[in-house]
Order: sequence, then structure tokens, then C-alpha cells
Amino acid sequence: MAESKEAIIQRLCNPGIIAVVRARSKEQVVPLAEALLAGGVVAVEITMTTPHAIEAIREASATFGSRALIGVGTILDQETATQAINAGAQFVVTPITKPEIVSIAHAAGKPVMIGAYSPTEAQTAYEADCDFVKIFPADGLGASYIKAIRAPLPHLRVVPTGGVNLDTMKSFIDAGCVALGVGSSMITKEILENDNWQQLTENAKAYVEKRLELG
Repeated sequence: MAESKEAIIQRLCNPGIIAVVRARSKEQVVPLAEALLAGGVVAVEITMTTPHAIEAIREASATFGSRALIGVGTILDQETATQAINAGAQFVVTPITKPEIVSIAHAAGKPVMIGAYSPTEAQTAYEADCDFVKIFPADGLGASYIKAIRAPLPHLRVVPTGGVNLDTMKSFIDAGCVALGVGSSMITKEILENDNWQQLTENAKAYVEKRLELG
């Protein structure tokens, strides 16, 4: 039985680490996701910049079933969102303010994260009924920016991507972020070049432990 949208949202927020995967090949995705799961990270966002991403989503979804939340990232149009959901994506992420993607995801019972950079874009995403606002790229903005926009817009459920690492996690959580998108600081270039899945599991454990520590 398929999980409800609300159940998926709960799992995305607990422990609240969403791995942003830009794999070098489709073949890396299943062992990579297995390594993340071994470290306690259940939410795996496979970006469309991964070669043959739709096939990778299909294979990962079939392999892990309910053990993992396999999602799709870097969605730029409705057609690709539909393809990814049909392949098994459990959540949909776009780096841009694309409100029309919300209806596609919600029609399939899947949560959606809409990208924003400015307060106006963030509010536009919220008014489009998105489940999360993805502040991207967050590395140049920082946690203080998110704290500042949430002061007048406290209803936003913010997930930053970019600039999230073990040192900055606390400041983002303190700023009111409900989950964190973590990419190259956890899934490093060296890990991908060498298929070092043991190191990835150790990295994932470190992020999950730190997140649980922060409460």
C-alpha cells in the first residue's frame, strides 16, 4: 500500500536529512542509496542531472521499496515530474519557483518542494500549496537569511540546500528549517570517483547523529 503524502512528509522531516544525489552514472545509484540507508539517511533525492535519472529512480524504488524514500530533484517541467513519479519517485523537488509542478505531485499524492531565493518567491511557492520551500542556493545566503525571512513569514516550511554541512547544521536548524538538503559535503566528489560506499555510510551516520543531537 502506498504511503500517504502526510506520512512521506513525516519521514522527510525525521531525521530531516535529505541526500541530494548527483551520481556519475545510473549504476552508482543503488549502492550509493544502500550506503546512505546503512548510515540512517532514508530520503534520497536523485537529481535529473544524474545520467538516465528516470531509470535510476525506477531501479532504486524497486530495490528498496518502503525502506527508503526515493525522490527526484532538479525537476524543471511537468512532464519530467510525471515521468519520475511514474517511475516511483516519492517526493518531487525543483530548484526554481515553478508552481505548476505542485498540481502534478499532489495529484499523485506526493509531497513537493519548490525552489525559492527571495521572500517573494518563497511566498509564491507557499501560495501554490507546496509542502516545503527549498531555499537555494543557501550557501551564499546562510542561516541568518532564513531566520530573517521566517520572521515575517513564519508559516514557511524551509529546507535549505547548498552550504549545509556538519558545522552549519545547528545554525540552519536554529533558524527554523524543518529538514536539510545535503549534497557534496556528504556525498563528496572523492566518494563518487572511488565508489567509496563505506566512507559514505560513515558520513551519513555523522549527519544523522548530529541532527538527532540537535533535537
